[in-house]
Amino acid sequence: MSVFEWPVRVYWEDTDAGGVVYYANYLRFLERGRTEWLRSKGVAQRELAANEGVQFMVLGLSIEYKAAARLDDTLIVTCQIQPEGRTTAIFDQQIWRDSAPQVERELLIEARVRVVCVDAKTLRPRRVRGYLT
Repeated sequence: MSVFEWPVRVYWEDTDAGGVVYYANYLRFLERGRTEWLRSKGVAQRELAANEGVQFMVLGLSIEYKAAARLDDTLIVTCQIQPEGRTTAIFDQQIWRDSAPQVERELLIEARVRVVCVDAKTLRPRRVRGYLT
């Protein structure tokens, strides 16, 4: 299974007064990584909700903070999916500080995100049907 990568830069709005990324903002980076992974598969979430009545919700999340990102850092958000059942899947995600080509990336965050496919109107679980594969 291939690993999807998406670059992001840290802006002032992502940081606290000390120029360090505020801990909750990593969740935004992870969410954007999952959204861009879907886009790379040709799936736009707005169209999916409007045309097929499907959307995704986070059921649970575990995250381990290993190092801090700072203002102007370039990060790489990775995403690897594991289908879990008829309605759920697990995303194993990482956030890396992207360094110069000759330097190894530094792991900042490891996260495991469990998502469920739901009916957009009722919010009840609905079969994934290939959206998350």
